[in-house]
Amino acid sequence: MEKKQVVIIGAGISGLVACKYCLSKGFDPIVFESDGDIGGVWAKTIRTTKLQTFKGMYQFSDFPWPSSVIDDYPTQDQVLSYLRSYATQFDLTKHIRFHSVVKEIDFHGESSHMWSHWNGINGTFPQGKWKVTVETSQSQTPSTKVYEADFVILCVGRFKDVPNIPSFTHDTSPEVFQGKVIHSMDYSAMDHERAKQFVKGKRVVVVGFQKQGLDIAMECSSENGPENPCTIVYRKDRWKMSDFSPWGIPLQYLYLNRFSELMVHKPGEGFLLGMLATLLSPLRWGISKLVETHIKKNLPLAQFNMVPERSFSNDMRSCLLAAMPEDFFNRVETGRIHLQKSPGFGFYKDGIVVDGGNKRIQTDIVILATGFKGIQKLKNIFTSQDFCHFIAVSPDSRVSLYRECIQPRIPQLAIIGFSESFSNLFTSEIRCRWVVELLDGGFKLPSIEEMEKDISNWDDYMKKSSGEYYQRSCITALDIWYNDQLCKDMGWNPRRKKGFWADLFQPYGPMDYANP
Repeated sequence: MEKKQVVIIGAGISGLVACKYCLSKGFDPIVFESDGDIGGVWAKTIRTTKLQTFKGMYQFSDFPWPSSVIDDYPTQDQVLSYLRSYATQFDLTKHIRFHSVVKEIDFHGESSHMWSHWNGINGTFPQGKWKVTVETSQSQTPSTKVYEADFVILCVGRFKDVPNIPSFTHDTSPEVFQGKVIHSMDYSAMDHERAKQFVKGKRVVVVGFQKQGLDIAMECSSENGPENPCTIVYRKDRWKMSDFSPWGIPLQYLYLNRFSELMVHKPGEGFLLGMLATLLSPLRWGISKLVETHIKKNLPLAQFNMVPERSFSNDMRSCLLAAMPEDFFNRVETGRIHLQKSPGFGFYKDGIVVDGGNKRIQTDIVILATGFKGIQKLKNIFTSQDFCHFIAVSPDSRVSLYRECIQPRIPQLAIIGFSESFSNLFTSEIRCRWVVELLDGGFKLPSIEEMEKDISNWDDYMKKSSGEYYQRSCITALDIWYNDQLCKDMGWNPRRKKGFWADLFQPYGPMDYANP
C-alpha cells in the first residue's frame, strides 16, 4: 500500500518528534525547516541561555540525557547537542529539507463546513489534499515548488520569527531615536562574538523582564560593567525563582503530581472533583505562600520594590515563571544593571522616555525583549481566510484546539506546540504520539460539536486560571489531567505509577510514558 505523505513544518522539538512517530507508523514524512539546522529556538539563542526546566523533566521518553551532562540545567550547546543526537539516533535528518520556507498552505477538498466528523481518517485518509508552497534557498538561485500532502503537522512554534513590536505615537516612535533599535530575535540570531561586539562599550536598554530579557541584560552587564550600565525597563513584577527547591522541596512535588492537581478546578470536571478543589483551596493558597516566602528570603524583592501583586500559583498557572540568573541582584547593587518599572515607554532623540514621560534615559541601543506574535505567525501560513478565523476569531483569542492538537474545522491538519507547560518537550512528544495514533486509526474522535464544547471548557479554564495571559494556553497546573485524557484516547492506562500513594504524590515525568 502506498505510504501516505505527511508534511511537517518546522524542525524544532515538535517537528523532530512528529517525524519520529510518523516513521514508526509507516507514514512518509517530509520536514521543511526554514533555517539550516534543527532545534528551533535552541538553534539560535543567547550564549548564556540555560534550560529553565530540570533536565529529568525535559527529555524524550525513549532517549534520556547522556551521562556526560552533569548539570541539572544544561546550556544551550548541550541542549542542541542532545537534540542532534536524538535526530541521529532515529535517522531523522534525511527527512528534513533545510533552508526551505513554507510560504503558504492551501487545502483542496471537501469544505470544512460540510464535515460532520473527523473519523474519515480512521485507518485511511480522506480525499482532500494540502498544497504546500515551499521556497528553497540552498542554492544561489531560490526555487519554489508546490508539494502535495495527505496531512500537515504545523510545528512552527510561537516564540520565533514574528516579533511583537509595541505601538507608539508618531512623536515617540523608534524613528525619532538616533541610536539602534532591534528585537531580541535579531540579537539572538547574531553569532556570539558579533553579539558581544554589538553591545560592547554601549549604553543598552532592554525592554522586557522575562527569560530572554534577563539573559540579554546579564550579557550586556558582563561586557560593560558600571561604566555603561544596562537598564531593564519592565511593566509588572513577576515571580522569579532563585532555585527550584523551595525550602528543600523540589517544585514538582508541590505542583506536578496528582495530589496537587486535586486542588485546582478543571475543565469539564464533575461535582465531586469541583467540590474537592474548593475544599482544598486553602492548602493551595498555603503552598503558594510557602514558595513565596522562600523566594523573598533568597531574593531582595522587597528592597527593590519588586514583590509581585499576583500570587506565585497564578504566575505558575500562566507559565510566567523564570529563573533569576545568579549574581543578578549583585549587579543591580553595584550599578551594572539599573531597574526601571514603567507602564509604558517611548523614544526621544537620545534615548527613551518612561514613567509617563517624566523621566528620560539616555542610551545607544534599545533591545526589545517584548515577545512574539505567534498566533499571527500561525495564521499567516493559511491561504483560506476561513481557516485563519478558526485559528483565532480575534486578536485577543487563544488558538482553539481540541486536545491542544487539532482545530475541528480545519481538516487533515494538526498544530503542535502552541500551548505551554512545565516541560514543552515532553508535552510536544505526547501530543505527537496522539496525532500519529489518530492517523493510524488507533482511536476515533467525537463529533465536531462535542470537540468544540471541550475546547470551550478549556477556554473558560484558561481565562479563569491565567486571566489576561490566557492566550499562552498554559496547562502547567493540569499536566497530568491533560496527559490522562490523551492516554485514555489512545487506549493507554494513564495510571503509570506502582501503587496508590506513589501515583498520588510522586511527580510524573517523561519516563513514565516511555511505554504505552
